[in-house]
Amino acid sequence: MKKIEAVIRPFKLDEVHNALQEAGFGGLTVTEVKGYGRQKGHKEIYRGSEYNIEFVPKLKLELICSDERLEKAVEIIISNSKTGEVGDGKIFILNVEEAIRIRTEESGNAAI
Repeated sequence: MKKIEAVIRPFKLDEVHNALQEAGFGGLTVTEVKGYGRQKGHKEIYRGSEYNIEFVPKLKLELICSDERLEKAVEIIISNSKTGEVGDGKIFILNVEEAIRIRTEESGNAAI
């Protein structure tokens, strides 16, 4: 099993979420996060004053899937969140040793 952590632009959530659901991915966790990468924040003007926004608002998606479905999930996330501009985000893939559904005590792929 793999855990996909994707940091994306907030306005892309609906597109990514809908595409993952249509492809049969059942569970998704979304967290509001702030950070920066190569973008190093940005400047905004509010009431005539310039402000440096160091931490840019993003969303972090977390998804657990079987090894066999990993490529499909990554493809969906990229194709539905990419704008081609700096700040599109990143995808991280981690190994998951075990997953257990608390309610039924199912484990492994049956739990996801």
